[in-house]
Amino acid sequence: MTDSCGIREERKMEKDTCWKEYFSDNRRYADLINGLGCGGKRFVTECDLQELDTQIVVRRRSGRGRKRRRKGRRIRTRDMVRKAAFGVNFAVIGIESQENIDYSMPLRSMVYDAGGYERQADEIRRKIRDQKKIRDYTEALSPGEYLYDFGKDSRLHPVVTFLLYSGVKEWDGPKSLHGMIDFTDIPPEMRELVSDYHVNLIEIRKFQNTKVFKTDVKQVFDFIRCAEDKEALAKLVEGDPYFREMEEDAYDVVTQYANAKELVGKKDYYRRKGKMDMCTAIREMVQDGINQGLEQGIDMKTRRIVENMIGRGMSDEDIMAIAECSEELIREVRDE
Repeated sequence: MTDSCGIREERKMEKDTCWKEYFSDNRRYADLINGLGCGGKRFVTECDLQELDTQIVVRRRSGRGRKRRRKGRRIRTRDMVRKAAFGVNFAVIGIESQENIDYSMPLRSMVYDAGGYERQADEIRRKIRDQKKIRDYTEALSPGEYLYDFGKDSRLHPVVTFLLYSGVKEWDGPKSLHGMIDFTDIPPEMRELVSDYHVNLIEIRKFQNTKVFKTDVKQVFDFIRCAEDKEALAKLVEGDPYFREMEEDAYDVVTQYANAKELVGKKDYYRRKGKMDMCTAIREMVQDGINQGLEQGIDMKTRRIVENMIGRGMSDEDIMAIAECSEELIREVRDE
């Protein structure tokens, strides 16, 4: 059991690493923001992105004003996060990749976003504390501004998290915080007072409108969507010239979801001048599947023949001669 859990964790880390390397290209990160958050309109470019610390500190505090003190801290690590400029403003955009369903995802997403807002608030408080050393500035503060180090005109910037779910199983977890809460016997009036928090869920294997993307995010999403249907996958790669010269980091992502270990281990074989020939890879993978199916069909036919001859009381020597099989196969069929 421990070994199995360790293997699953290792595979998860490999896939997470592939996504992080893939989206380290800010052209793709910006494309994802524009495609998922702006309806495909080009509001953000790669030059508008700035990488941020992925660690979120969740603090517990007590007391008020200057007497406030830390009660503890907990570190949470996000997958990816960028600061994206929108004109004179900016937003904090995070990406979380998920292959297995996390039934606590609304709470997790809310904590990530709250941590992003808390980080901004800390920066505002820090600046106000520095400015409070100036007497004229301090006298201009209201009691509340002075006590809590947060001005009446202080503003936070938007924080958005996109959840990229690539699992085969359809997402059946809650998509908002209300889906996690037990409202049994809670009156509707009280329920309306409970704030909800929605998850920006993108189920890649169901995502059809990939035309909103202008980079190879389109091809990566399309590939993962077709990964379980080898015929559809072959048709996809044959119909798109990009797959003949695919970027290596994109190849690394999609082969993790193609359910074909041989593609992962044969990168050098499919590499052409620094790019990956996915067309050849998929053709060979499909042909291997056909050959394997034929071999299994032949094997089943031979086993049925051996079974019939055993039923007729024929000797092992005669069965091996007629069916052209091994003595081991005869023993297996007889045991069955």
